[in-house]
Amino acid sequence: MKNSFLGKRFYGGVYAIKGAFLLLKTEASIQVQAVIAILMTVLGFYMEISTIEWILQILAIGLVMSLEGANTAIEEIADFIHPDFHHKIGLIKDLAAGAVFFAAITAVIIGLVIYIPYFVQ
Repeated sequence: MKNSFLGKRFYGGVYAIKGAFLLLKTEASIQVQAVIAILMTVLGFYMEISTIEWILQILAIGLVMSLEGANTAIEEIADFIHPDFHHKIGLIKDLAAGAVFFAAITAVIIGLVIYIPYFVQ
């Protein structure tokens, strides 16, 4: 079963879930993003946002959390390859963090577009 097509998909899913739990357990940045995601979800239920707004909010949360996880993986592999400070490793880490920054700014803008109309009524 482990080497069959379905077995490989199953174990791939298991490893992905394991990775998600490792991120949530060990990475402060993911933990902060998870708390924000929970708060925004609660706010979404409280404000009774529309289906389209839910889709946008979920996509924004998923984008930020996914890129935060990728950023963590990039930092880990960079530190593994070159544990000491190196200009190129620092550049790689900065670029990955920049991608998270763009996603976070996008998520904030999406949140403002969704929620400002509920607060100015």
